[in-house]
Amino acid sequence: MIVEDALSRMDSIMEMQPLPEKDAKVPQDASITVDQIQFAYPGAAKNAIDGVSLQIGAGEHIALVGPSGGGKTTVTRLAARFWDYDKGNVTVGSMKVADIDPEKLLSLYSIVFQDVTLFNDTVMENIRIGRKGATDAEVMEAARLAHCDEFIESMADGWQTMIGENGSELSGGERQRISIARAFLKDAPIILMDEATASLDVDNESFIQESISKLIRNKTVLIIAHRMRTVDGVDKIVVLKDGKVAEQGSPAQLKQADGIYKHMVAMQMESAAWKFE
Repeated sequence: MIVEDALSRMDSIMEMQPLPEKDAKVPQDASITVDQIQFAYPGAAKNAIDGVSLQIGAGEHIALVGPSGGGKTTVTRLAARFWDYDKGNVTVGSMKVADIDPEKLLSLYSIVFQDVTLFNDTVMENIRIGRKGATDAEVMEAARLAHCDEFIESMADGWQTMIGENGSELSGGERQRISIARAFLKDAPIILMDEATASLDVDNESFIQESISKLIRNKTVLIIAHRMRTVDGVDKIVVLKDGKVAEQGSPAQLKQADGIYKHMVAMQMESAAWKFE
């Protein structure tokens, strides 16, 4: 039964038609507009995203926060056209994402999610995925910015160390840092992040936060945040709940409002102070 299911999935993938090629037009800038989008996963009883609108200016940093299942991850995937929305529009630089050549669209994004895809190859080649054709020196510089060199140079074969299937030879924090190094190497104008320091220990987190501050400089950034203290410096916070925008504003504005964000901040401060008696 398991084999039959796997073969069926493979057949469905093989039968899928490639996305049509688009013309060579490119977006004017790295701004993103999400306009009243609706999206439901196949077979779902209700929309995962229900009328969400966002305006992200070129170079702005926007954080998506809110309860689990609110639609934060789905919005970022729709912005990069991992899936096509059912209604509404998503534009990059005033161009609909559906009208941009898929390869060109993805070239505009650096993606740093918690689920890092790695391959059974050398650590050098896994970072080079960020930009095909990058020189060894460029790969090493990106790794240094992400503090990967600290663990790579202690490995038995250094930069030529094989890291195992999906990075099985690495810790969660090391995998995360490779993902950040790829983003440095790619140097795309738009960055999608999903709490990029979630797998790091306290000592390494401060170093990586410093690196991330360099990575996102002058970039358009859409970050999914689970720890409220990481988003104090963003331009705007958008709170998503049940697939809708529940509230939005600057961190200072939302801290003053008696809403979901203020409650989340208070709960996290309370849990941080909790200790065994």
